[in-house]
Amino acid sequence: MSASRRCLCCVKYLMFVFNLIFWLGGCGLFGVGVWLSFTQSEFSSLPLSFPSLSAANLLLVAGGVTMVTGFLGCLGALKEQRCLLMTFFVILLLLVLTEVTLTLVLHIFHNELDTKAQDELKEGMKNYLTDEGLKKSWDNVQKMFKCCGVTNKTDWYLVVNGTLPFSCCSGGMDQCVEGWIEPCYQKARQWLLDNILSVLVFGVCIGIVQILALIFSLLMYCQILRAEKYLD
Repeated sequence: MSASRRCLCCVKYLMFVFNLIFWLGGCGLFGVGVWLSFTQSEFSSLPLSFPSLSAANLLLVAGGVTMVTGFLGCLGALKEQRCLLMTFFVILLLLVLTEVTLTLVLHIFHNELDTKAQDELKEGMKNYLTDEGLKKSWDNVQKMFKCCGVTNKTDWYLVVNGTLPFSCCSGGMDQCVEGWIEPCYQKARQWLLDNILSVLVFGVCIGIVQILALIFSLLMYCQILRAEKYLD
């Protein structure tokens, strides 16, 4: 076996291993997204800007794209086809650039995004008395997090005629007057931050694997091109 062929085989199996890890990572992200969607399904009538639902959707999309890309990389490595490898490289490069862009946008504009999300939730509260699904979602949120309103319990005063929903208080009360002090948006956001650390660490590991997969796919493409020229 020539040195060029041995080098190609080495890169091929390394790329296959990294893409297999990449694909498994995508399965993990997709699984976490599904779990988060089911556990927060009682909030389904709230706007998608609600923190936990936004995270679930992002994880589902990221996991699905990662799984497809990882499979494409594994197939390209096994088949040693330049077309598949270049397609994999371009898709993965776009994925990495998108992830970096989203991270920067979230970091730079997180205050603006929080304000927009809170405004959407407050606007949606106006349908609390007429939309049964929205009413159930808000009641579930407030009971689960023991919170009241979006940014303050006074958010409800214009919606329910100067009073508070029963879900703002502990059970067994004829009328909810005081209500929980803590706002729901901040409590839901904090809950997400408390549970997202392991996902972020996992995401960083996947990011490292993505960079390595990009490098190996480009190396393998060059090795195949060199081998084809040598055979010619």
